[in-house]
Amino acid sequence: MHTQKSPGLAIFVIIAIGLMSSVCCQDLSYNYYDNECDGFEEIVARKVRQWFFKDNTIAASLIRLHFHDCAVRGCDASILLDHEGSEKNAHGSKTLRGYEVIDDIKIAVERKCPKTVSCADLLTAAARDATLLVKGPFWANKYGRLDGKDSYAQEADQLPSGREDVTSQLEFYQSIGMNMLDLVVLSGAHTIGRSSCGAIMDRLHNYHGSGEPDSSIDLSYLSFLRRKCKNETQYVDLDPTTPFTFDNNYYVNLEKNMGLLYSDQVLTRDHRTAQYVDMFANGGADFNNLFSSSMVKLGNVLGDSQDDGEVRLLCSRTNSG
Repeated sequence: MHTQKSPGLAIFVIIAIGLMSSVCCQDLSYNYYDNECDGFEEIVARKVRQWFFKDNTIAASLIRLHFHDCAVRGCDASILLDHEGSEKNAHGSKTLRGYEVIDDIKIAVERKCPKTVSCADLLTAAARDATLLVKGPFWANKYGRLDGKDSYAQEADQLPSGREDVTSQLEFYQSIGMNMLDLVVLSGAHTIGRSSCGAIMDRLHNYHGSGEPDSSIDLSYLSFLRRKCKNETQYVDLDPTTPFTFDNNYYVNLEKNMGLLYSDQVLTRDHRTAQYVDMFANGGADFNNLFSSSMVKLGNVLGDSQDDGEVRLLCSRTNSG
């Protein structure tokens, strides 16, 4: 197992293009499990709902976990593999949550349909159901993904970290077959969820080594964040206005210079993305429908792992151990 850190984003993009495509979903089907496990989606929805009622922050975590899975090697549940040097144990994955939810779902689905439904499909379904619980849109998923057998921390550590400019973010999205609109739309998932204060400390105190905060942050918001973030291990809502409701306030906040992450706020400063931010902030487009479409595209990102994939019995390890 390799532990050496991979080169920069540009090289990762080249590798990713060779591994993944958002249009290689010809083997996926809406009725893939109709004969073998009809009704498995109801099990997923029930379990996600149970976890959500215990902790409503789990919704954003499941959406994020699904994104991190699909962004490396395609949607193959490689993020769920738990071994030394796996994606789950990468530095960039330390704040990911929701693994226990997928494990719980897997146990329930295995009771109904042993050795049938992949962990990748379960995570895809759970992300959709989590979105619904925070008043977000519905979308229909195709199924038939296989679980990958490989997972490397150094690949997960090449994912965007919240500090990238628009060009870097776009290069990443294009590497998995997605486009500029997908970038802006899926960034809108930050209308819910939290970030560690460690991701923004430089913006609050030492922006680009200046010894000063990022001057673009709204002053009242800056004061609020400094009070909230006494140390790097604390958390702060990505959307300070409606943090538990899926809506367009993320974009409204960006236009008020209240984007938490640099990679969010910079969307208003690049003409290629600013037009979309303004459109969503002012209701000029149906954000919910576009979010559904982009999530379908994300869920259809598949990679070479499908060639020799499997249906894992436990989501945290391959069937060969």
